[in-house]
Amino acid sequence: MWRRVASLSPMISSSSRSLSLNQAASGLKVGESFATEIINPDERVLASKEKAPFITFVLGGPGSGKGTQCEKIVETFGLTHLSAGDLLRREISLNTKNGAMILNLIKDGKIVPSEVTVKLIQKELESSDSCKFLIDGFPRTEENRVAFERIIGADPNVVLFFDCPEEEMVKRVLNRNQGRVDDNITTMKKRLKIFEALNRPVIEYYKNKGKLYTINAVGTVDDIFQQVLPIFTPFEQLKQSRHVNSKSPLGSNLVEN
Repeated sequence: MWRRVASLSPMISSSSRSLSLNQAASGLKVGESFATEIINPDERVLASKEKAPFITFVLGGPGSGKGTQCEKIVETFGLTHLSAGDLLRREISLNTKNGAMILNLIKDGKIVPSEVTVKLIQKELESSDSCKFLIDGFPRTEENRVAFERIIGADPNVVLFFDCPEEEMVKRVLNRNQGRVDDNITTMKKRLKIFEALNRPVIEYYKNKGKLYTINAVGTVDDIFQQVLPIFTPFEQLKQSRHVNSKSPLGSNLVEN
């Protein structure tokens, strides 16, 4: 069971997206848990078993653009992307008993039981060599959140919330035409109502814990990503700083001073 990870001091106020110097400095200190696996490649074999994972939850309604932003985060910072929705759809495609149950729930716009989703996530976490994860579309309810903490034994370090108006989300989902069973106007309306009723308490919970970063999800992909960059950039800067300093005869003493 993984050790509980140190909480990330907020670098961006939930009410303001400006990054303060004091918050950034705090983030750099905590960033060691994020950067260690990259800085010490020889230790990668220990990643998933002996090191606490760096976990980012990515929340937002259907069509909020969180999947697209996850792709950019992965490309820029090298985190491993786990989509709760994709894991569930993969289970459906395997024609398992759980898959049939999941399909019926999705068609009705209902939430899949927490333990089913958490166990799928757990399988991915434990089989990966990485220790830095984006978990997309989870937790969707307080029950999800509690089940994750109980089964996985770890808290998220960062929680991203992509805040998008309902009409924009509906338009995006209906325009993407991916052939998914849940991409129709009736199911979409159900999903949005369920999201607002059940996901809002989760968002408020992490806001009160100082882990929530609210992103205005209206605009171009690049404009939205500019709001995301300051959240993860300090960890990348720490990684680069340690890499340079490790080549110096003074070693890590330069990082301390």
